Amino acid sequence: MSINRVRRWATAGAGFALALSLAACGGNVGAGSSDEAKFPGKSPITILVGQDPGGSTDLIARALAEQVSGDLGVPVTVENKPGANGALAAKELAGEKADGHTLMVYNGSLAYITPLAVAPGQAPDIANYEIVTGISQDDYVLVTAPKSGFKTVDDLAKAGRQITFGTTGVGTGSQLSQELLFAQADIDAKAVPFDGGSPTLTAVLGGQVDVGSIQLGEAIEQIKAGKLTPIVTFAEKRPSYLPDTPTAVEAGHDVPVQQSRAIFAPKGTPKEVIDALRASFQKAFQADAYQKFNEDNQLTPNEVDGEELRKQWTGNLDKYRGVIQKYSINLGGAK
Repeated sequence: MSINRVRRWATAGAGFALALSLAACGGNVGAGSSDEAKFPGKSPITILVGQDPGGSTDLIARALAEQVSGDLGVPVTVENKPGANGALAAKELAGEKADGHTLMVYNGSLAYITPLAVAPGQAPDIANYEIVTGISQDDYVLVTAPKSGFKTVDDLAKAGRQITFGTTGVGTGSQLSQELLFAQADIDAKAVPFDGGSPTLTAVLGGQVDVGSIQLGEAIEQIKAGKLTPIVTFAEKRPSYLPDTPTAVEAGHDVPVQQSRAIFAPKGTPKEVIDALRASFQKAFQADAYQKFNEDNQLTPNEVDGEELRKQWTGNLDKYRGVIQKYSINLGGAK
């Protein structure tokens, strides 16, 4: 992540801290003894993140935690439990007490892409969790270093050699988007997996790989600075942030792949607790500071309720299973 991006997050964080200090005086928890028994009482809330600190999922979690903490009147902390594209954190969440005090920012790729890359039963099943709310979506963009000379998908097809492409990990949207594109465009390409967006971005910038599919919010500053060349986005429509960059869909390829995130709770969490949490996150979504956060980081709100989110992700799993079968793609790493 660039220094400018870190500074921008820090500035946003200061705004959240101010909002927190103002809101803490008037949260959902009253001062009366009858209110103390209501969720969340005086107990803190923990939000698990299955990725390293500093990435998009982590920063989204921290932005929301500050807002929700102010509304509920209790500390809300973020704990990073990276590993297996979030599967380790999801496993931990499943074993926590179903009382609303342990949550997780759950990445959609873990629900609808990872199951296609591992043996049956190895990936977490979203049926085993309660979904509080959807959060947002993040588009992927295929980028290359300017010195590569690649500007279009046709350029890659005419390279006369095997193309290397960096991914943010096995079973991720970064991998799936590129595997689908190269299969449909009949491009000989080899995946080089990294552990997250930051090392993938570094590899593309340094020429270790020819191209990489990166979440737009993580790549936009380098694109604006001229240090990365965007080739195509994997959105269904051109993002407003990159109006001059075509989508893979426009080029005739069936590659609409997005990252999506939601707040999950352990299975069996009482409905009244889920409702209270959803109400608090809805307030967080409406906060000016959080809306600016989304805008600054090219995030598209997807603040739907749990059942709608479940339908979306189940539909994505079915859709992606169909296309990888159609193009004989192996997401497990073997070519």
